[in-house]
Amino acid sequence: MSTAPSSASTEATSKAVAPSPARQYIDAVLEQSFRHLFGPTATPEQPRKHGVVSIAKLTAALADYLGPDEIKEVKAAFHFSDEAHLGQYRQSGEPYITHPVAVAEICAGWKLDAQAIMAALLHDVMEDQGVTKSELAERFGPKVAELVDGLSKLDKMEFRSREEAQAENFRKMLLAMARDVRVILVKLADRLHNMRTLGAVPMEKRRRVARETLDIYAPIAHRLGLNNTYRELQDMSFANFNPHRYATLEKAVKAARGNRREVIGKILESAQRAMAEGKIEAEINGREKTIYSIYRKMRDKQLSFSQVLDVYGFRIVVEHPLDCYTCIGVLHSLYKPVPGKFKDYIAIPKVNGYQSLHTTLVGPFGAPIEFQVRTRKMHEIAEAGVAAHWLYKNGGADLNDVQKRAHQWLKSLLDIQSEAGDSSEFLEHVKIDLFPDAVYVFTPKSKIMALPRGATALDFAYSIHSDLGNQCVAVKINNELLPLRTELKSGDIVEVITAPYSKPNPAWLGFVRTGKARSAIRHYLKTMRLNESVQLGERLVDQSLKGYGFTLADVTPEVWEKLVQWTGNKSRQEIFADIGLGRRVAAVMAKRIEVLMSGRDADDDGSRAERQAMNHAPPVVITGTEGMSVQLSACCRPIPGDDIMGYIGIGLGMAIHTTACRVARRIHRRDPGRWIDVAWAPQPGRLFDVAVKVLVKNAKGIFARVAADITSADANIVHIAMDDDQTHESTVLRFVIQVSDRMHLANVMRRVRTNPDVMRMMRERSNDDAVHARHDGGMRIDRERQDY
Repeated sequence: MSTAPSSASTEATSKAVAPSPARQYIDAVLEQSFRHLFGPTATPEQPRKHGVVSIAKLTAALADYLGPDEIKEVKAAFHFSDEAHLGQYRQSGEPYITHPVAVAEICAGWKLDAQAIMAALLHDVMEDQGVTKSELAERFGPKVAELVDGLSKLDKMEFRSREEAQAENFRKMLLAMARDVRVILVKLADRLHNMRTLGAVPMEKRRRVARETLDIYAPIAHRLGLNNTYRELQDMSFANFNPHRYATLEKAVKAARGNRREVIGKILESAQRAMAEGKIEAEINGREKTIYSIYRKMRDKQLSFSQVLDVYGFRIVVEHPLDCYTCIGVLHSLYKPVPGKFKDYIAIPKVNGYQSLHTTLVGPFGAPIEFQVRTRKMHEIAEAGVAAHWLYKNGGADLNDVQKRAHQWLKSLLDIQSEAGDSSEFLEHVKIDLFPDAVYVFTPKSKIMALPRGATALDFAYSIHSDLGNQCVAVKINNELLPLRTELKSGDIVEVITAPYSKPNPAWLGFVRTGKARSAIRHYLKTMRLNESVQLGERLVDQSLKGYGFTLADVTPEVWEKLVQWTGNKSRQEIFADIGLGRRVAAVMAKRIEVLMSGRDADDDGSRAERQAMNHAPPVVITGTEGMSVQLSACCRPIPGDDIMGYIGIGLGMAIHTTACRVARRIHRRDPGRWIDVAWAPQPGRLFDVAVKVLVKNAKGIFARVAADITSADANIVHIAMDDDQTHESTVLRFVIQVSDRMHLANVMRRVRTNPDVMRMMRERSNDDAVHARHDGGMRIDRERQDY
């Protein structure tokens, strides 16, 4: 076997003889591998398929609309990002830099400006690599730094739960987006690439990301008119969140294509011939429904698969708006129109700026046909939305209608933010406004207002201005005096009647639909009720203290100082306000005051320290009971997710029961004054015992297989038992398992029920009449059943 010359001998002769092209290529790839371990990974000259990260495709796309100086800045951002992500890999095994490059390529496809492309390349350097905003501003300018900061999560802050962290991160991103819409465009490109490469992620995270995408990012894409992105995000989310249903529908769609081809061909031929006879230059194409849109129609309208697919969709693109209406006339002479199915979104565009004429006709064989007719410019905007004719290319001048509508919506986010109490409330209101199935109504001066379907007259008042909504006393709809809760229909003329003495009513929250109205009402009520809440909190604490022989007047300043420090509030007024608003429990606060007034250490109450020393599990956390001994009652075994209530015993702390607990109901009838409504707080790291009963067939190895199913769902088995009264056909297995919450228990039960030999599985509760002893000898378990 011949051997290649050593690198030393090659160097000695390289001045005389140039290496072959093959050798040059091999050396470049070897150098790339070496640099991937010890230096930047990028060599733009090499093709990506050989594992080398290239921006050749990106720079080629940018050359169509950016100048050489701007492309040079983009390359500098690429090399900076490449060095920052050195040694970092995606879960697929690819160098991490491939992700920001792919995001930048998507942004280039939308023809975003150089600053947005640079932000796409740098969007993870602050979050993953600790690069500061000031470093980015110094290197690439303040605008790019602002964009990257808006795209970075709040990883340095501590949150009580994943939900709180998610809500706060969304609030930060959406507010950054309200200042500069490029933030969300880069974020949508980021999410689009992440969804395209989600296969390398573990299933649990895949489902969580898919759900988040379906709930937040896809609707935002739709709201901004990016319909191609919207449809792709929806389909990919559905495929990852519910892969079995997606695969079933995808297979059915492929099987149905052959049967539909003949009908589609006949309709297409007839429409093309009719347009030619009418001397209309038109491009006609069939529209295929996405898998998710088919699933949603089947679910929402209770239709079968064949009923959804029996509707044939076509799109006609013409040059001039007048041709759109001429097309409709030709189509209506070709096939019979369905009454009430013509919609003119050209005269009155949708809230995301979408424009088209829609009509439904009865086609050959009686099949319904849906036609969308639009101009080429309308089609471009329908697909690209706010990214079409990008506004930053000309410094923000000449905004098109879609971009104006997007800016109006983004401005409304700032209004909601200013009145929302916290990040979760803000996200709740934004989600309401993300689904723009709209009605179009008129002010008395004939201005068109778009509102979500189901919006009321009061929503209309708040959409104009918060003060108008707050002082609204009545409305006239089409000159008729009607209640504020009246739902609006397209074409209604709405006049708001106000009075200076009027103020929001809490009952309004029961019927308003828009996020803006809800946040404005809540903000006003919170402000108005603050003084009332303080007074109520004082009364409740004073009443609770009487049980200990004290009044508020007896509480010393030193005790108040300790209470303020213990609660984290700024003053005693804040403590009273929290109690009045239901954030804290008056009985718990009174107990704490009694302990401090008596001079005892709070941890001595109910031997809490001793009990925690015996049980190494983290303490149970119930909202508003800080500092109080809390026990989970063994009679009903509550777990997070169950509806619960608390019983305050004398010197025993608080016992937590489920609201359905028989023992609790009996005690409540005897002593209702000691019961209070409570709620779960996040329980990081804690596991809860729960008893389950499994009815199984008498099959070989069934005991071991059920146990394996439970442990594979991340649940611990504490105790196992088998009923003595088994039959030839079945056996009852009983387990005490440890789960984190009700959702975890549901996952365990779903996993076990997939076993074909499992006939039934249920949660067991206990009561004081039970006859089946529990493993720890203390409490007993009866036959009360619940799925989870």
